[in-house]
Amino acid sequence: MNTPSLDALGQAHLVKAAEAQSGRSAETVFGGREHTLRQTLIAMIAGTTLADHENPGEATLHVMSGHVRLGSDDEDAMDGRAGDLLVVPDSVHHLEAVADSIVLLTVAKHR
Repeated sequence: MNTPSLDALGQAHLVKAAEAQSGRSAETVFGGREHTLRQTLIAMIAGTTLADHENPGEATLHVMSGHVRLGSDDEDAMDGRAGDLLVVPDSVHHLEAVADSIVLLTVAKHR
């Protein structure tokens, strides 16, 4: 079984994000469309946003580094910094990188 270093992978994606027009880079590190559980590492450059989108299932966001803001129309925005675990609202939401950030998104998709 491959056991990637999430820290090393995150730093590599932060470099890719800095070079990308979107200011983001991501990679699924476990699971995928054919699985119930999916974990995706996302790197975002300060000031970039993942625009409003639906939640495909129960989800958490582990902030590995940086500072992010998770918001929705239904709830007050939540700030997360390195080491924080945010519960993703079960509604349309968005994610903003307040600082260069690396997060691990874990989703258990609805069946």
